[in-house]
Amino acid sequence: QAHGNEADAAQHAATIPPELRRRFEVRITPPSRDKPSSIRSVKAVNIGQLVSLRAMVARVSDVKPLAKVVTYTCEQCGFEVYQQVTGRSFMPLDKCPSEQCMQYKSNNKLLIQTRGSRFVKFQELKVQELPDQVPVGHIPRMMTVNVVGELARSTSPGDEITVSGVYLPVPYTGYQGMKAGLTADTYLEAMSIVQAKQRYKDLELDDDLFDKIEASAQESNTYTKLANSLAPEIFGHEDVKKALLLQLVGGCNRKLKDGLSIRGDMHVCLMGDPGVAKSQLLKHLAKLAPRGVYTTGKGSSGVGLTASVLRDTFTGEMVLEGGALVLADQGICAIDEFDKMEESDRTAIHEVMEQQTVSIAKAGITTTLNARTSVLAAANPAYGRYNMRRSPSENINLPQALLSRFDLLFLLMDKVNADKDMALAKHVTYVHRFNAAPQVESDDVFDSAFLRGYISQARLVEPVVPDELTEYIVGAYISMRCDEEDSDTRNYFFTTARTLLSILRLAQALARLRFSPEVQQSDVDEGIRLMYESKRSLYDETSPSQRVFDPTSTIFEIAKNLALQQEASTIRVSDLEQRALRKGFTHKQVVECIQQYESLSVWMLEQHDQALRFVDEM
Repeated sequence: QAHGNEADAAQHAATIPPELRRRFEVRITPPSRDKPSSIRSVKAVNIGQLVSLRAMVARVSDVKPLAKVVTYTCEQCGFEVYQQVTGRSFMPLDKCPSEQCMQYKSNNKLLIQTRGSRFVKFQELKVQELPDQVPVGHIPRMMTVNVVGELARSTSPGDEITVSGVYLPVPYTGYQGMKAGLTADTYLEAMSIVQAKQRYKDLELDDDLFDKIEASAQESNTYTKLANSLAPEIFGHEDVKKALLLQLVGGCNRKLKDGLSIRGDMHVCLMGDPGVAKSQLLKHLAKLAPRGVYTTGKGSSGVGLTASVLRDTFTGEMVLEGGALVLADQGICAIDEFDKMEESDRTAIHEVMEQQTVSIAKAGITTTLNARTSVLAAANPAYGRYNMRRSPSENINLPQALLSRFDLLFLLMDKVNADKDMALAKHVTYVHRFNAAPQVESDDVFDSAFLRGYISQARLVEPVVPDELTEYIVGAYISMRCDEEDSDTRNYFFTTARTLLSILRLAQALARLRFSPEVQQSDVDEGIRLMYESKRSLYDETSPSQRVFDPTSTIFEIAKNLALQQEASTIRVSDLEQRALRKGFTHKQVVECIQQYESLSVWMLEQHDQALRFVDEM
């Protein structure tokens, strides 16, 4: 009897499918030397072959369990039956195949044992051709990709991937099968998925690149070199490139105990005349960022930017599909032709830019999606070019509620300047001749791989503002508010509490670039200088008849206003220098101003050159 039980047990063990005992997955990957092809180049002759494609993920379904082995138990005799499932559907067994049930011809039910069955993760992807693969006059083609096992959840919509797998046919069923006849649908059984651009936290650096980053962080001019490495083919725009570099690095996200969060992502708006390379800067930054989405204002609706509700073709349920701002989560969303957007569509961005979420209440779906993205917008003035005869508020045709959400607003004007035009023309002709930017030194510009590695390491640092610097930041903010109240720029630009947060974000990004755990005063001064430089053209062009000051005269005006505010004839040189540096002037210009007006006997240096005393009453 014991020998018979052992034989039954051995026979039962032999009938167990190997899928139930297997604890690994077998995949076939193509040789690395094979160049991935496009979706359009996959033909009927490739059915059953291993193909490799370069494509963009357009849609991703939910992860569902897919049955591979179904285990049944007979309710009468307890016999276990295993059914292997090879397709997407199967017909459940209804008769027990054991000798006892077959002998007595009993029609006992077979019960499915869920715990004894084998399920794997299944996900369906819709991949689309990349823009550079679509011929002229055609629309992008799409393909269905079935992902099974541990490859599920490895991609999200908007990712550019290289997917390898077996190209297989699947026959139509039901009414579609009657209508289709001999034709069949096709899909790709994925074997490997490789991301084209990895996220900052997933980026793995080799030892050589890590040592190079550590060495570069100790240099004094790394900040300028990194900024010049952004789109080196574009001439000029030094301060704009510095602002875009700080936008890539970003500030620190603060999560308070009561659940309130303060964003660390920065938003930048480039407004200017046509032909100043705004769109090229946007495309370069969207390409450099690990998650970058480029879209235009006229071709984007409010639903296309936030989220839309669609019916899933696989399950038939209503599902959410994220728009451009959701796809660019923890990345950069570049919106070109920002001024051409409809006003109703533009209001969809307000919540994303400050709360960094997208709230949806459509078709019975009420939810909140994360949109932790940095917005980089480019726009033209209201009349195509900046009209000098009209006020800035008429030229900048964007609402104040939206403008205050941008940390930096650059006004790029195409002014006639013989020297700059000559340098620009030489730069453009050189780029056309040699397909590269002219370099003064060989190590003056970093490549994209180094930039991504440096930024990924910088984003790991969480700098804090020390106590001794808080008073300085508060004083700088109050000074900016007072200067704005005294000037005539309040009619079109406001300094609000968001401006103070922008200064803190810029200072934190600068500290991250130095891998410093604390923010220094030089970081705050550079952040305020960038804010003044972004508005400098606004201040310079407030009216066509306004007199343009040279640096020496402007610094003298700053000193006079400082003495009037303090109601004294003596001011400290350090106070004058701090205020002048915040307005974009250099230490050398301050020294030249002091020496020039001292030679004219307007003021005198006292207290070991630490104070200035005006000779005559003002």
